[in-house]
Amino acid sequence: MRISKRSAVDPFIVMDVMQAAAAAEARGEHIIHMEVGQPGTGAPKAAVAALNQAMDEAALGYTVALGLPALRARIAQMYGAWYNVDLDPARVIITSGSSGGFILAFTALFDTCDRVGIGAPGYPSYRQILSALALTPVDLPTALENRLQPVPADFADLNLAGLMVASPANPTGTMLDRAAMQGLIEACADSGTSFISDEIYHGVEYEKKAVSALELTNDCYVINSFSKYFSMTGWRVGWMVVPEDHVRIVERLAQNMFICAPHASQVTALAAMDCEEELQANMDVYRANRALMLTGLKEAGFTSFAPPDGAFYVYADVSELTKDSVSFAAEILEKARVSVTPGLDFDPIRGSTTLRFSYARSTADITEGLARLKAFMSGR
Repeated sequence: MRISKRSAVDPFIVMDVMQAAAAAEARGEHIIHMEVGQPGTGAPKAAVAALNQAMDEAALGYTVALGLPALRARIAQMYGAWYNVDLDPARVIITSGSSGGFILAFTALFDTCDRVGIGAPGYPSYRQILSALALTPVDLPTALENRLQPVPADFADLNLAGLMVASPANPTGTMLDRAAMQGLIEACADSGTSFISDEIYHGVEYEKKAVSALELTNDCYVINSFSKYFSMTGWRVGWMVVPEDHVRIVERLAQNMFICAPHASQVTALAAMDCEEELQANMDVYRANRALMLTGLKEAGFTSFAPPDGAFYVYADVSELTKDSVSFAAEILEKARVSVTPGLDFDPIRGSTTLRFSYARSTADITEGLARLKAFMSGR
């Protein structure tokens, strides 16, 4: 049977790393997981209780494609509380995770072969989803002096149909401040380039609040998820905010592509938004872990990285240690029993000399992982 050309996307390397770690665990080894951006906590307890009650009361069938009205209204309310943005709930669309949001956004905004800019290093699935949709991802190699975030000069002459940004970013944890975000939005408006802001790590910030694109413009797509701050990765529920005249366009696509996001996940997400005490307790863990990582990685010998503003990653330059991050990560897994992600996942050109370390798990795991990395590096 024939195979489409657009299906020839690269693997998501971190998933391969997870598989190798799982194989080691199946052999009885104790692996410390620093490879995956998955909170070590589950959905808030009161949210799970709310789902149990809902399941006792009624069958959870299809919802409308745009999502539960109560959830859309609650998300709009959050934008008022977090960003002082008066958001019409009608512009909020519930998706099957942020991944569903990317598929809907790229399909709604772009035509075959359109060129879409993405910062490098950046989340690898942007590139692969664009390719699978017969679009053309255009890597924008970012500079350290710009906190590894794109700036208008990076795409001034590239004839892009769209620009995808993330703040806080994966894998770097760096954020765009208000002026930097405004500059990108204005450059896109001037060139007729659609602006998409991935805000999945909002809420996971340390010294200052992340800026939402919606504070600066309504002419954008914003994509978010319950996976990170709300600790609901496996529930596969997220949302997107689109301009008013795009709602029906995205709704038609969602009806046909997904029908709706999982009803049970939407019920849980709605309740999770009122679990602030538990969510902030999770943030206390990330703050402690971040402090441990900033000190412990340097003590282990990983000294070249920018402290993250948000998310739960450290993206380290290991060019003095290796020119092959995939092999280096495999060696760390084998000898230190710590699973980390090669930078090639995030930057196909420069990623051979970088590693991403996640500190989303428990503080005990982070402490043990850093001790193992220190022992490994001292004997290398």
